[in-house]
Amino acid sequence: MAHSIIVGRRKNAVARVYLTPGSGKVTVNGREFENYFPDGFDRQVVLSPLHTVEMVDRFDIHANVHGGGHAGQAGAVRHSIARALVEIDETLKSALRHGGHMTRDPRMVERKKYGQKKARKRFQFSKR
Repeated sequence: MAHSIIVGRRKNAVARVYLTPGSGKVTVNGREFENYFPDGFDRQVVLSPLHTVEMVDRFDIHANVHGGGHAGQAGAVRHSIARALVEIDETLKSALRHGGHMTRDPRMVERKKYGQKKARKRFQFSKR
C-alpha cells in the first residue's frame, strides 16, 4: 500500500517523498541514491530519520526533489521522510522531534538590499 505524498523543505529545496513497504531501496529523481548524493554526509542526513526510529530496511523511498543545492536537497528529503514516518505511525513523533528531524530548517538566503553591494555588505564609504 502506497502512502500519500509528503512534502519537506529546506532553504530553496522542495522534496516530495513516497514511502512504500519494502527492503530499504532509495531512489531520488529516478536515479540511484548513491549516484544522486555521492557525498556520504548527504546520504547520512537523508537516512537519519530512519536510523532514529530503527526502520532502515522496512520502507522503499522514492523522492522527487527540485531547487537548492545538494545540502538543501538532502535536508528537504530528510524532513519529508520524517513527516511521512509520523503519518504512518504517530508514536514515532516524539523520537523524531527529539532527534531534530521534524523541525523545518528556517535559514534562507537573505535578500540583497538596494544601495548595498550584497545583503549586508555596503559599498565603500568615502568621507572626501
